[in-house]
Amino acid sequence: MILETERLILRPFKEADAADLYHYAKDANVGPIAGWPPHTSVEQSREIINTIFAQAGVFAIALKEDNIAIGMIGLILGKNSNFPITEAEGEISYWIGVPFWGRGLMPEAIRAVVRHGFEDLRLVNIWSGYYEGNAKSQIAQEKCGFRYHHTEEGSHNAFLNEVRKEHISRLTRDDWTMANYGKVSF
Repeated sequence: MILETERLILRPFKEADAADLYHYAKDANVGPIAGWPPHTSVEQSREIINTIFAQAGVFAIALKEDNIAIGMIGLILGKNSNFPITEAEGEISYWIGVPFWGRGLMPEAIRAVVRHGFEDLRLVNIWSGYYEGNAKSQIAQEKCGFRYHHTEEGSHNAFLNEVRKEHISRLTRDDWTMANYGKVSF
């Protein structure tokens, strides 16, 4: 599946993206704030493409102008999520390379995936989280209509083997429908 926005193509990762993925994912300003260690090699990035990013609902974020992978966005459903959610719910996670921060690209990608989740997959809720101190992620979620739901004080992050404070937000289909169409769907 491929989703398009005004400036972006959201598409499955391919092995050929490994060098581009590594270029952005090796930056220590990206991974740790999102909950994963910086990539250490192109080979590691390739392995992550072939394992973690190979699942349904995970997209490379690429600019339409060159189709180079500059980040990742995923919508993981039900029991495959990091959250205890039902099969009618999804969890959205994302990151984008530092040179693309502050350009509105992440909210653009989030909106496309949210639309897919509510319109195509008929989800009832989409959840997302951000670790304490990740204001950019918080702002992106708020711009897309997500509302704070709760905080998990002792959230264990297996990738970094750390305990962190994680803020969880949610967007309901009804809230999304009201914001986009001015009415509640039933």
